Amino acid sequence: MAERDEELTFAGTTNLDRLAEIPDDRHRQAIQRAIDLGLEAADSVQDRTISTFSRGYQPAFAGINTFLKVPYLEDVHQVGGHEVAIVGAPFDMGTTFRPGARWAPQAVRRISALYDGYNLDMAVDLFEELDIVDLGDVFVIPSNIEKTFAQIDKAVDHIASSGAFPVVIGGDHSIGYPDVKAVARQVDGNVGIVHLDRHIDLAERDMDERMHTTQWFHATRIPNIPSANLVQIGIGGWAGKKAGMAVARERGTTVLTIGDVERLGVERAAEAALEIASRNTKAIFLSLDIDVVDPANAPGTGTPEPGGLSSREMLRFISIVAREAPLCGMEVVEVSPPYDSGDITSLLACRSILDVLAVLVAERKLGRRARGAPQSADQAPPSGSIRRP
Repeated sequence: MAERDEELTFAGTTNLDRLAEIPDDRHRQAIQRAIDLGLEAADSVQDRTISTFSRGYQPAFAGINTFLKVPYLEDVHQVGGHEVAIVGAPFDMGTTFRPGARWAPQAVRRISALYDGYNLDMAVDLFEELDIVDLGDVFVIPSNIEKTFAQIDKAVDHIASSGAFPVVIGGDHSIGYPDVKAVARQVDGNVGIVHLDRHIDLAERDMDERMHTTQWFHATRIPNIPSANLVQIGIGGWAGKKAGMAVARERGTTVLTIGDVERLGVERAAEAALEIASRNTKAIFLSLDIDVVDPANAPGTGTPEPGGLSSREMLRFISIVAREAPLCGMEVVEVSPPYDSGDITSLLACRSILDVLAVLVAERKLGRRARGAPQSADQAPPSGSIRRP
């Protein structure tokens, strides 16, 4: 027994050492900035890293929320000087059942204040190792789907063309069309789509409009987004559109049901999806509809469908995608806070973004490790752009 114990190693214990090697330069700079801008704390406060006015990460329940309380970039012309840009697309006029996704960007940002970017599982400190900014929200046009698409297209195009990695918080899934359209415009080659959802979203029109059930019909008509490289995971249940099913068959898209994921296992299913999505492509766009997760774990969504992935399965799946694929952007859609319970759906959406970014850092695709820069923020060069495939 003693010999067997000596052979055991634990990622958590190992990662404590790895995390200890990451300097805390940016944390110290943030503390000093908060004191400089927010006044030193009252004399009775013993912790002199606290300011009078909240200007930093703490208290988590105070201050003005951006995603993870990263800097708010008011001048979007400067986005090219940063590595990751968070943008909200608060649009839900493309829903065909329960609305409310317009409130998701605010809800996800608010609950993100719970976290500080420090992760033991992957030995990553996002605050220290990755240059993230929040651009706020796209000015959507609530009564006009097509004008909103044009607005989102222009916004995401601006981010992607600058070299920053775009992370879009929807909004309903109709925004998938302008999101991937804008990103694909910046890729010199074909783009594959890895789409996690309980619904196939391939109808041409729904109630005579391009709704949240139609985005991939139109996206796969874009010349460098072949339908053969659209892979959809989790499709099934009782709320699918028969017209969309016919399009999937005609265009040769790949559809994995929850049963397929169960049979193959998450790792093999993710590998198979990536193998197909990556054929003759230069980049992959990750589209996560939160309703792929069972409503027991994610009730706050517009079209819930029982029997979906567990939270852990979904997070594992997208982490594999982030590890193996040359991602060119991601979106998280269909969170509907009015139907949520205790913010658990917004929290899961937040976690999905954090996990993908952490994997990109750990795999040296983004951040200080990717640049081969010194670990000290004082020595590191200014943030550049994402390493494009």
